[in-house]
Amino acid sequence: MPQSLFHAARHLPSWLQGRHIGELDHEVREHHTTELLQLAAATNDESHRQSYLDEVVLLNGSVAEAIAGRYRAKGIESDDLVQVAYLGLVKAAQGYRVGEGPGFLAYAVPTISGEIKRHFRDFGWMVRPPRRVQELRSAVVTAHADLSRTKGRPATSSEVADALGVQHADVDEAVLADGCFSAMSLDAPGHSESTVTLADLLVDERDDYGHVDTMLALRPALANLSERDRHILLLRYIRGWTQEQIGREIGVSQMQVSRLLHRILAALREQLADPALDSGESVAANALLVETG
Repeated sequence: MPQSLFHAARHLPSWLQGRHIGELDHEVREHHTTELLQLAAATNDESHRQSYLDEVVLLNGSVAEAIAGRYRAKGIESDDLVQVAYLGLVKAAQGYRVGEGPGFLAYAVPTISGEIKRHFRDFGWMVRPPRRVQELRSAVVTAHADLSRTKGRPATSSEVADALGVQHADVDEAVLADGCFSAMSLDAPGHSESTVTLADLLVDERDDYGHVDTMLALRPALANLSERDRHILLLRYIRGWTQEQIGREIGVSQMQVSRLLHRILAALREQLADPALDSGESVAANALLVETG
């Protein structure tokens, strides 16, 4: 917050009449905001101009905080979001011209939102994907919400890709970028009701002997599956097919494929939890299932 704002806070306008700024309704706030912006535009004294603009920021601070609240729990501390929102509000107060456009808030809200989005773009990624993927991710989120609202059901990846005019694989890549905002602790449980942590489940791709142990543990469990279940696992995890592609291949919906995979993996985990299995083999095989699940 600029130093001059503290001065403005000590000399709040008399028309507040003891009320808290947050208690003002929209019309009153808009009226006095316009009045202050007109005074700022009319004065040639830079200190007076800055004082008026500071009061505009104080008067509309609750708007900035409300916009910041929409982005909470997305990987950036709430206090940081509020500071960025106030920065956007300061820029809006400095850049707005009275008489241009429908009103100050119509100009300030997108300015504040844009400042927060830029902050996420520049500082919000734990793992930063290419700019192309970042921008496509935002478009995918918007298109998915619009299509889901129009169709009355969750939109499929193919529908989102068609709406945006991009390849299906590009949409999948953008969706995966959602996980880049935050990281999970390696001490977190591998899955529910398990004492195995994610660190225990990390697979060393160079450990050929470990792969042998894993395959030896999985082989009898896979043999107990039906031919159809093994075929689904082959298509999903060996050939890399999407759930929609698998659904077309076996004649079911994408949702049914998701349920089938959940059931198959749950059955494999249950078999691998057998106490008769060597604990090392069980951990290694479960690591593979966590990766694929």
